Amino acid sequence: MKNILLIFLTFFSFTAVFAQDEDALSFSELDKSPLDVVMYRDANQTAVARVIYSRPSKRDREIFGKLVPYDELWRTGANEATEIAFYRDVIINDQLIKAGSYSIYTIPGRDQWSFILNTATTQSGTEHDPKKDILTCPMETIPSPQEIESFSISFLEQNNGAILFLGWDETIASLEFKIAGS
Repeated sequence: MKNILLIFLTFFSFTAVFAQDEDALSFSELDKSPLDVVMYRDANQTAVARVIYSRPSKRDREIFGKLVPYDELWRTGANEATEIAFYRDVIINDQLIKAGSYSIYTIPGRDQWSFILNTATTQSGTEHDPKKDILTCPMETIPSPQEIESFSISFLEQNNGAILFLGWDETIASLEFKIAGS
């Protein structure tokens, strides 16, 4: 108990010193694109897929067509490459994708996006090796009903699989996948 109290006091002393220095960075400024994780579990609560990604914010910037140019490869987030792990074999665009970890890249277009699955997983998001792409397929896009401030990824369970959603600013892109053998 004494050690916990000492750690608590040390942390708050450090925080108080930081707060007194007007030039010091606040914790919220350390990473403008914080890391996030989203999981998809089937009806039995068994893990099927997990995405680890960084969430850049709009911050009054024009996103698609400007910050993220149309028809050019995008790391699909910020910082490190966005990583998706499939814990079961899945089928995307009629192609079998074996369970494993992959990186996600996209090519945003005005009306449609391209989804790219790549076998490399430890690279910076700006380091894309097209020789390691195992899948490229179209993604549907729709206008978002409201502005999405921070880039977000989510899953929606659907008929033995799910829909992967990528949303930012005024755009939502989606891609359906099925659990193989279901």
